[in-house]
Amino acid sequence: MLSGIITVVLMVLFVAMWIWAWRPARKKDFDEAARLAVEESGRNKGDALRRDEVNHSKEGDRQ
Repeated sequence: MLSGIITVVLMVLFVAMWIWAWRPARKKDFDEAARLAVEESGRNKGDALRRDEVNHSKEGDRQ
């Protein structure tokens, strides 16, 4: 009996969390999370480019 009640409670909690996660109001959050990896790789690439520019300007000063 107790295991049946626990099963039903957990199933209701699972469905409630699924509905909460997939409601249309969460779309903006999902879109932002999806862009994080792309923005991070672009930001790191930009940092590498800036380091190259700094290194080239330092080499030009030495010559």
